[in-house]
Amino acid sequence: MSQLEIEKQNRLEIRGGQLSRMAKRRKRRQWCDRVFVGLSVVVAIACVSVLGVLLYRIAMQGSEYLSFSFLENLPSRFAKKAGMYTAIIGSLWIVVVCAIFAVPLGICTAIWLEEYGAKSRLGKKVRAFVAMNISNLAGVPSIVYGLLGLTVFVYGLGLLGDLDNADLVFGWEDSIFFIRFPFGKSVLSSGLTLGLVVLPVIITSSQEALRAVPNAIRQGALALGATRWQMVWRTTLPMATPGMMTGTILGLSRAIGEAAPILIVGASLYANFVPEHLMDRHSAMPLQIYGWTGKPQAAFHQVAASGIIVLLAILLSINAVAIFIRIKFEKASRS
Repeated sequence: MSQLEIEKQNRLEIRGGQLSRMAKRRKRRQWCDRVFVGLSVVVAIACVSVLGVLLYRIAMQGSEYLSFSFLENLPSRFAKKAGMYTAIIGSLWIVVVCAIFAVPLGICTAIWLEEYGAKSRLGKKVRAFVAMNISNLAGVPSIVYGLLGLTVFVYGLGLLGDLDNADLVFGWEDSIFFIRFPFGKSVLSSGLTLGLVVLPVIITSSQEALRAVPNAIRQGALALGATRWQMVWRTTLPMATPGMMTGTILGLSRAIGEAAPILIVGASLYANFVPEHLMDRHSAMPLQIYGWTGKPQAAFHQVAASGIIVLLAILLSINAVAIFIRIKFEKASRS
């Protein structure tokens, strides 16, 4: 055998060994992929099963006290007379204040970060600093926001002294828009605190929705003579609205189910009245449920299960309305 044939045979053997090793690595990766997919399916089934068992038990426990009178009655010391009317109205007040504060601020912040913040050297640095802090705030526990709301909104950083002697008063006490500063333990304090909780979620989801809009559409609008604001308002924002609605849905759903922040801010576990203006004391559905679960009587635990069912139904209703609005915007943006 000549030297050339020997070298050719050696190259073929090396090549065969490389192919064999590549085949083994491919089989190993495929096996790992199958194992990972199997584990993911098992974990998903386990989580859904646990959730199903919990929902079944809650439905069985809460069906006895679940009725229209339960929605209309005020809280009571007796389980058969207890209801969630004041908690439902209080939660709706809080969610409305939270949405008015967090949604416009979050969307405007996302628009500035994506459309205006990176147009200069200083703007890029400020944008990077703001984006980093937003990412950090998304991981802060909600109870920390409660402490922040207690300091800033309830006591006003202690700048104006006692709450009962607030100097800054706007409107009349019988008006729905009566406001004083500091806000005290009021609907406005709870709504603003929950707005801080959901603000990073809304900003992040709005940014992702704006990034999903192709740059060619922006360049086309600018090429036709539109200003940057006209391009954002008439082209980019309508196309990004469905994705922004998704973030808003998630944020408001989280807000209506939060208990720790508003408990620290001063919402009541027991309230037999409904708020009449933004400075009123109030309760909320998560706090009312928490109060019932803390009672020693077993009947109140069943009442708490009924409250959980009502809370889930309201959450699903809000999500359904928001999803319907999102679908409408998607159809409008495609047409």
